[in-house]
Amino acid sequence: MKRLSTMFLVCSALALFSFTPAKKKKVIFFGDSITQAGVGPEGYITQMKSMLPADGYELIGAGIGGNKVYDLYLRMEDDVLNKQPDIVVIYIGVNDVWHKSSHGTGTDLDKFEKFYRALIKKIQAGNAKVVLCTPAVIGEKKDGENAQDADLNKFSNVIRKISEDTKLPLCDLRKLFMDYNLQHNAENNEKGILTSDRVHLNKEGNALVAKNLADIIAKL
Repeated sequence: MKRLSTMFLVCSALALFSFTPAKKKKVIFFGDSITQAGVGPEGYITQMKSMLPADGYELIGAGIGGNKVYDLYLRMEDDVLNKQPDIVVIYIGVNDVWHKSSHGTGTDLDKFEKFYRALIKKIQAGNAKVVLCTPAVIGEKKDGENAQDADLNKFSNVIRKISEDTKLPLCDLRKLFMDYNLQHNAENNEKGILTSDRVHLNKEGNALVAKNLADIIAKL
């Protein structure tokens, strides 16, 4: 009888273990005000929750308005590494370009690349996978007709090169937004297609980001 009881307990423990739910993958979206708004009702992080299995992923926004690449580096420990993520999406660069004209600050291209590569190394050292994103737009007119297009293309090219060097997945939002606007912005408006104000995403812009990021994350 005692032997049967022991066997029953062992079988029960094995059954319980076999039904233990799998650990969710923790995904942190690391960026600026675009990501800060991403957790809103129509934000790209919120929209992604219906695109990825709810029992498979925990999606966390870590965006702060006005942030540039070095701001991310300075707050990386508290806002990312200490949370022990499985995946980190880096979505930065708009303010590094935009603030040159709007605030007289911004980030030099060579410094941007150094900080960006340093971010990746630290995140990878914490055993998290990394997804890179190019900055999308500062104005939705045709490429070359918005004031910051040349700089955005340079910064995007740096991120593309980093992606090639590191073999990390890239969500090329710059290309996606430019291609989309060529098809859907016949009047060449500076806003209102994918953004509300030339920079921050409207519902359609968030949906475009959500779909393409979800496709990448689902494969990791």
